[in-house]
Amino acid sequence: MHHTTGLGWARLPMLAAAFIFGSVLVASAQTVPTMPNSPAEEADEAEEAPAANVNDPDVLNGIDVDKLDWVQLGADASTLRDEIAAKKRAAKAAGNDGPNWSSNANANGSSAVNVKQSITPFWDTRIGADMTVARDPTTMSELLAQKAANGGNLPTSSGSAWAAATAPGAGSIWDKTAVEARVDPGAENSKLGASLTKSVPLSSEYGLTLQHGYSVNQQGTTPIPGIAGHITRSSEIDQQAKVTITDTGTSFIAGQTLSSSDDKWLRKFGAEQKLYDGVTISGSVGETAQGTTSKSLTAGFKKSW
Repeated sequence: MHHTTGLGWARLPMLAAAFIFGSVLVASAQTVPTMPNSPAEEADEAEEAPAANVNDPDVLNGIDVDKLDWVQLGADASTLRDEIAAKKRAAKAAGNDGPNWSSNANANGSSAVNVKQSITPFWDTRIGADMTVARDPTTMSELLAQKAANGGNLPTSSGSAWAAATAPGAGSIWDKTAVEARVDPGAENSKLGASLTKSVPLSSEYGLTLQHGYSVNQQGTTPIPGIAGHITRSSEIDQQAKVTITDTGTSFIAGQTLSSSDDKWLRKFGAEQKLYDGVTISGSVGETAQGTTSKSLTAGFKKSW
């Protein structure tokens, strides 16, 4: 947009507002019936209404009507509604400084409890814990039901703590860096992993995502009388390429995994399809260390608000 006269363009928002306000008044006058005024009221309105004067300033002076940009008046109402909803969600997330708790009941009588909290927006740092809480039976029938659901044993409580951070990449080499650490004191297990992600747009309809991950797993054993405890470590490399078709929501995945315990690359192929309202279905075929084929078919649902 080129500015011809500063004063004329400064009056344009006022002119647009007056145009909209006048349209609303005309629409309301056509839809809402009005009662006829009395002769005295009509006389008072005639006295109050100012007469038009030829000496009044022209608000369109210096403005070329043919060059006005009316695009701003044609804004999509749905777009404005989505922007307002996004701002409300951001304000709600900013105001929620406490931990986020969630709980789900398991079939064996225990409960899966998860808690997570954002530490700092810098690198999107988060901490949390995933726990299995077993409830003590209060009656003999509950005791027998829990033993039957757990193969004759009572469920036990367990849990693991984790910390995760998402950092930017390194220029054009990769786009995103993700780091996660997890510790399970009950099982004496700890894991530290990192992944690098690079997104490459192939065209307006196709996109390629490359991911390279590396993790180290440490497993300890509890010492018993006569046998000292020991610690074993294993590492794993995971490489994955994912091609996504934007129009159909279909993704094809090819990857391979190398573990220090197997010393052999295990390949995996799969596909994922987004259906509707956050529902996805995925299937994969992969190799195992024993030389057999592993197949899986899963469906998932994800909703954010």
